[in-house]
Amino acid sequence: MRIGYTLMTEQAGPNDLVRYAAGAEQAGFDFEVMSDHYSPWLAEQGHAPYAWSVLGAVTQVTERAELMTYVTCPTMRYHPAVVAQKAATVQALSGGRFTLGLGAGENLNEHVVGRGWPGANVRHEMLAEAVQIIGGLFDGGYFDYDGKHFRVDSAKLWDLPETRVPIGVAVSGSQSIRRFAPVADLMIAVEPKKELSQEWDATRLGPPTRKVGQLPVSWGTDSGAAVRRAHEQFRWFAGGWKVNAELPGPAGFAGATQFVREEDVAGSIPCGPDVEPIAEAVREFAEAGFTDVALVQIGGDQQEGFLDFAEKELLPALRG
Repeated sequence: MRIGYTLMTEQAGPNDLVRYAAGAEQAGFDFEVMSDHYSPWLAEQGHAPYAWSVLGAVTQVTERAELMTYVTCPTMRYHPAVVAQKAATVQALSGGRFTLGLGAGENLNEHVVGRGWPGANVRHEMLAEAVQIIGGLFDGGYFDYDGKHFRVDSAKLWDLPETRVPIGVAVSGSQSIRRFAPVADLMIAVEPKKELSQEWDATRLGPPTRKVGQLPVSWGTDSGAAVRRAHEQFRWFAGGWKVNAELPGPAGFAGATQFVREEDVAGSIPCGPDVEPIAEAVREFAEAGFTDVALVQIGGDQQEGFLDFAEKELLPALRG
């Protein structure tokens, strides 16, 4: 299993993220994923730099690690034709190490352009059109599109990378798998559910593809402090994605999670100094058929210690 590191834009500023990216490659992580947010989930996280500027810088301080958005919504803040241009540019800058991870988005980030927040079925329709547009532009040449949600007029990517950008799509159930498994290069999901992997492969009717998960952890030598930090900054995670996609801002997430207790968070997120709870959580993804998992170390000021721990203890244990 490939182990990755999450550059979480909601909890660190741009300069720190670039520094952590270099450190994660040095520590031995196989790949690095980056969130693409306009707002943090909770005010306590405190950050939301523009992911694509940071990615450009990250390509210049890393040499080996694969890079990926986890995930970009190509439907409201960004027109899909512009996402294709950004992805092609990052692929060229990285020397072919980039994967474009896409998703249907969250109200938290997309409402800022003032277009309202459509229902889930409409969001999936929009994402499906966006995948068609991005793929068409990756094919090269001039591209036109006239769909229900998007139009493209004689667009062309003038700097196509030598290696075509793979496209991953975030899924959560049968509806999204049926729509996107046939057109995506890899699966993205945050829950270690075997049924997702199995249905994805069955729907594709081809060889198995990469399946990339994500696991939050709150490593720290003081277990109590690690639990408190996870509760302060990651209690939003308890809401589940059907809720998380709908709330409009950090105040909404604070209100929705006001009754989440520290022990509730500690029960779902590995907290403290030990390797084994993290390894057990990673095993759940492996047993569910995932090929990759990206770890999220909670706390923007906790990354250096975590990277040292990962290099010396965690990654050797996971690979052993």
